[in-house]
Amino acid sequence: MKLRKNKFKAAIRRGDFQIGLWSGLRSTLVAEMLTQVAAFDWTVIDMEHSPNELGDVLTQLQVAQQGHAEPMVRVPWNEAVIVKRVLDIGAQTILFPMIQNADEAAQAVAATRYPQNDGIRGVMSLARMNNYGATPDYYLKAHQEICVVVQCETVEAVQNIPEICKVKGVDGIFVGPSDLSASMGHIGNPYQKDVQKMIKKAVNACKKAGKPAGYLTGDETQAKQMIDWGFSFVAVGSDMAVLTNASRALADRFQEYCARKAKRKKKK
Repeated sequence: MKLRKNKFKAAIRRGDFQIGLWSGLRSTLVAEMLTQVAAFDWTVIDMEHSPNELGDVLTQLQVAQQGHAEPMVRVPWNEAVIVKRVLDIGAQTILFPMIQNADEAAQAVAATRYPQNDGIRGVMSLARMNNYGATPDYYLKAHQEICVVVQCETVEAVQNIPEICKVKGVDGIFVGPSDLSASMGHIGNPYQKDVQKMIKKAVNACKKAGKPAGYLTGDETQAKQMIDWGFSFVAVGSDMAVLTNASRALADRFQEYCARKAKRKKKK
């Protein structure tokens, strides 16, 4: 069996726009729907701020990798052991949170590489990543399809983007607006003008370095603005937000309808 191609990695290298959605509902059905029915280019299986554990990630990868959207796994931290385990179950795109500088970015890359490619990843003989031995050249070619995206989520990280972009093996920079705004003293307000200036500074640094930049927002107007600024892979919401917003709106419409009916009934 041939090594699975990473369409997302190829697309961001070409400079194609890639629209994604965050997923934290820990559901194989949601993962299947998002990657096979919805027209997203990529999704995030979140381990940092969601209750996803390794077994949950495995089952979501099994269904998601049958669809057209690339599943990106956000690991809980820049920690080599969890990265190794996530890679061994077949993940090919890894999102590393809270990368502050070039040294930390290099550590992230090393966790995804075998020793012949200057990495520290341990070798597992038979696992899902090499199709249980049916892809014998996996160890030599795995790095070609593994995509490393690092999150720059503080003022320090944004300042260090030019150096982070120089790290061999970093395929993209992801700007985290929530933590960035918190680091600037504006927690919960990524729209604050100074935060917006910092976000623009980040994407401009990525463009200057020729490195693809990513972003997350549930605000459609903000998402379009980020694309206009130069972000090429943008997550435009989350499964949890889609569900809560739609269910709240549906319930509100019918509660209002029933309240009007009850009011008319009292008048009779």
